[in-house]
Amino acid sequence: MGPGKGAGGQPQEEGLTRRSVLRGMGAGALATGAGGILTACSSGGKTSLTASSTSTINIGYIAPFTGSISGFASGDNFVIDTIRNTPAYAKGFKVGGKKYDVNIIVTDSQSDPNRASQIARRLILNNNVDLLLTADTPETVNPVAVVAQTEGVPCVATNDPWESWYSGLGGNPANPTAKFQYCTLFFFGLRQLIGSFIPMWKRMQSSSTNVACQWPNDSDGNAFRAVLPPVIKVAGFTPIDGGAYTDGTTDFTTMINKFKSNDCQYISNCPLPPDFNIFWKQANEQGWKPKLATVAKVLLFPDDLTTLGPLVNNIATDSWWGPYMPDSSSLVPNLTAKHLTDNFQAQTGKQWVQSIGGTYSLFEIAQQAFTSVSDPHDHQEVAQALHKVNYHGMSGHLDFSNGPAPGVFAIPVVGVQWKESSGKYPFEMRVVDNTLNPHVPVTDHLEPTNP
Repeated sequence: MGPGKGAGGQPQEEGLTRRSVLRGMGAGALATGAGGILTACSSGGKTSLTASSTSTINIGYIAPFTGSISGFASGDNFVIDTIRNTPAYAKGFKVGGKKYDVNIIVTDSQSDPNRASQIARRLILNNNVDLLLTADTPETVNPVAVVAQTEGVPCVATNDPWESWYSGLGGNPANPTAKFQYCTLFFFGLRQLIGSFIPMWKRMQSSSTNVACQWPNDSDGNAFRAVLPPVIKVAGFTPIDGGAYTDGTTDFTTMINKFKSNDCQYISNCPLPPDFNIFWKQANEQGWKPKLATVAKVLLFPDDLTTLGPLVNNIATDSWWGPYMPDSSSLVPNLTAKHLTDNFQAQTGKQWVQSIGGTYSLFEIAQQAFTSVSDPHDHQEVAQALHKVNYHGMSGHLDFSNGPAPGVFAIPVVGVQWKESSGKYPFEMRVVDNTLNPHVPVTDHLEPTNP
């Protein structure tokens, strides 16, 4: 696939379809697949006259509030309420010398890719959205981005490894030259993820350098399988692939036996949370206890810990945002990451979740883009502005013109472990490795998951 081309060879710098194309499509037609985005014809990126004649900017937000990956969106209602009460959103945006009210439409993908695609189409067709914002794993983000790019509606995404997002749109992460005109994303990539784990593996020496790879047969798992083995090998470790299992698997005995027979002392994975709960309990029952478990896509949030209880102690994972980050809001003066987590806990009575930082930043980016254009209803102009966004905010410094692929910014992560706590909450996320983000202080010692 050449530079600037999407699936089917259509130039991505051009608007791709008319609104009528979406009216005639079934949900499955726009779901992410191996072939990337649907190819269709178009002549423009400007929205309908109905939208462009209004004095309201409509923003559609799509996240998995329910379903298997709902933990990612568990703090989003708090964030949306917080954003709506910021001066910028409460008073409206000034664009091209005119004041516009801002309407945020919040929707639930139910952790279902087909539903995410349907909702994106509905927001475009029925709500005339000027911008789509979406978050939380390829199961939600990728189909929304596909619809946005196909229909020519600006879209910003987060909480989805950039390689999964990029390949879902039809790009090649190994040769990331294609620019998807209407889509941007900020999140880390797989190299950043494994780059936060490898330093911890090296510090935790064991009887073997074999790494158990629990990678499913889904968007994340296939991306991990394509990218990570050579990175793991170069670092001096040996990946042992447990096999491309189906999401929803309930018996991992064969996989666990393979990891046991190969004396795997580390783990790399990206399962759905319910699948990991079953896997980790079975591993413990069957006597496979790796010295250091480093997990992805699971145990990222406090609610994820409930099912496993003490089995989560000293499991390591990645953290892209938290109260330890030295970052502040671009919308509200002096609102730091620590203040945002404190406010979340005070208002909800729940332990903070790291996904609220990325969700907050989506709306910062929206404000940055809209206030830099002359017409907020001109999709092409807004999309161009998104690709030029460069600012400091709740997720640190974001610059869509300076990333691993066009329209992508890879945020740095730190290595953390869940530690037993004597405080209000049974476990706390503590920073144990800051190799990739030395601006974040280390707050605890790295310890073996299974001594």
